[in-house]
Amino acid sequence: MAPRRKEKYKLPVPLPEGKVLDDMDGNQWTLGKMIGSGGFGLIYLAFSTNKPNKDARHVIKVEYQENGPLFSELKFYQRAAKREYIKKWIEQRKLDYLGVPIFYGFGLTNFKGRSYRFMVMERLGIDLQQKLSDQKGTFQKSTVLQLGIRVLDILEYIHENEYVHGDIKAANLLLGYTNPDRVYLADYGLCYRYCPNGNHKQYQENPRKGHNGTIEFTSLDAHKGVAPSRRSDVEILGYCMLRWLCGKLPWDANLEDPLAVQTAKTNLLDELPQSVLSWASGSSCCELAQFLVCVHNLAYEEKPDYQKLKKILNPNGVPLGLLEFSSKAQSVHVCTPTLPKAVSHSRPVDPSLLPCGS
Repeated sequence: MAPRRKEKYKLPVPLPEGKVLDDMDGNQWTLGKMIGSGGFGLIYLAFSTNKPNKDARHVIKVEYQENGPLFSELKFYQRAAKREYIKKWIEQRKLDYLGVPIFYGFGLTNFKGRSYRFMVMERLGIDLQQKLSDQKGTFQKSTVLQLGIRVLDILEYIHENEYVHGDIKAANLLLGYTNPDRVYLADYGLCYRYCPNGNHKQYQENPRKGHNGTIEFTSLDAHKGVAPSRRSDVEILGYCMLRWLCGKLPWDANLEDPLAVQTAKTNLLDELPQSVLSWASGSSCCELAQFLVCVHNLAYEEKPDYQKLKKILNPNGVPLGLLEFSSKAQSVHVCTPTLPKAVSHSRPVDPSLLPCGS
């Protein structure tokens, strides 16, 4: 009998440890212990039956077949993030790595009369939210800027493949399991194909869909119910970096009121660069002020200048080293600004006119 609609998005009944799953390519995977759950699915450690290893290097995500997020994530990997595509991109762009998790396979399995969809991925380490908690809510400025550059590399890749992520945040950024000095953007279950077959979605506000996403970081377009675009992703990244550096955002006290958050973000962006410079110790946020100026000047369908954004975050072109997380949290003086009402600039601010302090 078909499941009732109200059960559609329930977490699935856990599969037993040791169950063997056959993917669509004929590979077999043995389920290890369950290590997480979220959204509509479960996550297990996994072992290839062909190459047994006591230390699991893979995970398997499972959900009921009729659920949507894992299906959407699977489509993203099949269309845009196959291993050979990523390898070619890394070679063409001369990158040391690209922080998109490796996809190994997928399939269907049955348990207790229900059909499950599963997807096999590389195992990753802890997320940045845990790192933030360990460091009293902030990262060192050099770490924040390097994280921004690494995420820009990822965003450029997925944007060129017709997708936007839409939910960039510390909880979705994971360090590598075998290489914890690298960062990966995970969770593509809610990603959006903004430009199917080269046709960009049109700008259209829809109040019924307003305020989607993680309220602290979501873009102004999302607050207005506009479908996400490339500028949404880089705007979200700007808010994330501001939070990682300062430990909080100007609208944190109003998270229960989406309209107040939207207004505060509008004020912040319309009063750039001073709004950001005054938020935390003046020039200590200069790069982020420049970054957000560039983002705010983007048109809805415009392609971000990723190289320019990365240069803002690394003006001296210093080669990126290993990601480092200090055991001592830095102290950043955060002001409580009284932001004026939103006022649109008569002309865009040129970020090159914002010299950064040392």
